Amino acid sequence: MAQAETRLVLIRHGESRAQVGGFASGHDTCTGLSDLGRRQAVALRDRLRRTRELAAVDAVYTSILPRAQETAAIIAAELGGLTPQSECDWCEIHAGDAEGLTYEEIRERFPIDGDSGDVLDRRIPGGETWSECYARVGRRMRRTVEDHPGQRVVVVGHGGTIGASFVELGNLGVRQGMPFVHEARNTSITEWLWTGAQWRLVRYNDAAHLYGL
Repeated sequence: MAQAETRLVLIRHGESRAQVGGFASGHDTCTGLSDLGRRQAVALRDRLRRTRELAAVDAVYTSILPRAQETAAIIAAELGGLTPQSECDWCEIHAGDAEGLTYEEIRERFPIDGDSGDVLDRRIPGGETWSECYARVGRRMRRTVEDHPGQRVVVVGHGGTIGASFVELGNLGVRQGMPFVHEARNTSITEWLWTGAQWRLVRYNDAAHLYGL
């Protein structure tokens, strides 16, 4: 008998205060959404209310970072009213000792030596490499199919969450997954379908609700 299809819908958080301030934020320094970020999340909520494209959802997850949790709270009513489950496995790359520093400060304190695109480089003490981040998120994505066979799951996460999906589900190399991190728009929707035999990309970076915002 054919296995039921499972859908994994990834939503990036709205613009964060850290993005506006130009600093790396993680477990201890994320202060949630900017004013624009909240408007973006409201625009997504209104779109979902109008289209009901995600009305039939079986589970909702977020990372433990306030910017993702705040986004999820704004759109929760349009995701079946489910209470999101927060897990660090869905978090952005762990910044380690760079957390709270501006990107200029990071470049000064932890200068790049060699290939700036080295996904195995651990130049920041206590931080993750991109390979480790993608492995962490990728394992959680694989487990989602085991936990929710034949269901639709929404994850409100980060650019890194979306990049990891192209590596883990789309079979790209880690370096090839990096552009998807940088191009992912705030509150955009990326959707993957597990057919029982393979993953298929349904949509990427769908942010039509931001038009004119």
